[in-house]
Amino acid sequence: MAQANKNVVLGFSGGLDTTFCVKYLTEDRGFDVHSVIVNTGGFDEKELVQIEAHAYKLGVKTHTTVNAIESYYNSIIKYLIYGNVLKNNTYPLSVSAERLSQALHIAEHAKKLDAVAVAHGSTGAGNDQVRFDMIFHIMIPSVEIITPIRDLKLSREEEIDYLKKKGVDMNFEKSMYSINKGLWGTSVGGKETLQSKGMLPESAWPTQVTKTDSEEVKLSFVKGELTAVNGQSFNHPAKAIQYLQTIADAYGVGRDIHVGDTIIGIKGRVGFEAAAPMVILKAHHALEKHVLTKWQLNWKDQLAQFYGNWLHEGQILDPVMRDIEAYFTNSQQNVTGDVFVQLMPYRFQVIGIESPYDLMSAKFGKYGEMNTGFTGEDVRGFSKIFGNQTSIFHKVVESNK
Repeated sequence: MAQANKNVVLGFSGGLDTTFCVKYLTEDRGFDVHSVIVNTGGFDEKELVQIEAHAYKLGVKTHTTVNAIESYYNSIIKYLIYGNVLKNNTYPLSVSAERLSQALHIAEHAKKLDAVAVAHGSTGAGNDQVRFDMIFHIMIPSVEIITPIRDLKLSREEEIDYLKKKGVDMNFEKSMYSINKGLWGTSVGGKETLQSKGMLPESAWPTQVTKTDSEEVKLSFVKGELTAVNGQSFNHPAKAIQYLQTIADAYGVGRDIHVGDTIIGIKGRVGFEAAAPMVILKAHHALEKHVLTKWQLNWKDQLAQFYGNWLHEGQILDPVMRDIEAYFTNSQQNVTGDVFVQLMPYRFQVIGIESPYDLMSAKFGKYGEMNTGFTGEDVRGFSKIFGNQTSIFHKVVESNK
């Protein structure tokens, strides 16, 4: 008689929650656990090796490491740059976007292994549970979703007690700050972010400020994508982002606290540092303001706000997102050129741009000084026609008083 399929795919980070999940699913539920870690830029090779060893020591059947850095950029980050997306004009959606990429890869792994269940370590209090669940419901609807921490309503202390009884040897001390690092920024949570007033202390930021002099960097874009930094070209924009991060992060730029509405209806605060993302977004936007028309910019702004909000809420698979991405992509045809940025401790400023598509070209005049495209008489007539309907409105209203 064929043995029943007991394969469950677990999104695994190696932390307390997913460590608990492995022991609970294998020893209490009798599953064959296949752990998978999706690296979206938050782990180096040494950390990935340690996490794999930890997974096997816990008793997983197989462990898989997915390098998703470039696919993460291709499927999500690229469009966040095209749209200059900042949630509530502040947050570059660092963790929000990352979780969606991870969920998509975990679902694919579950398909590959013909798993009967998929599991994640989310609690019942945050956004991630919705993002993971929704992706799984859409991509693998027949696969059971198991969330031990949420289902059992476990406290951190209860998890630790359970693991100690199981003989698990790991560092159970909780850091004062919760840190989540990825290609598109790092989130930082702590006691200061649990209330409406308070700023994270200098020591809480993962990257310390070590540069005190100012520095100019040149960012080169081709059709909206960052392809070179200071003249150094890269074969993929994700590598350009990582390189810029090594330059900008020591200035402490891109730090802030985001106040936002969670998917489940409560407000929350989270600190973040995103040196490269914030510099790239502001540089890209500056270039766009020179090379796009005002109505291209206007509609991009409106679509970007919706796109960012819908992405934050986990709706990456909604077909409307592909429609907006198509608009974003088409809008980038002339977004090519160099942007010059001055980096300073805790701040930066865009100095200017150079582009063959610059609509400020002196060939057509200089703002406030001289124009070669039309005459003063042209403007006189245009002004009269442009305000004609409003003029009629006021005359009609006046005549009826």
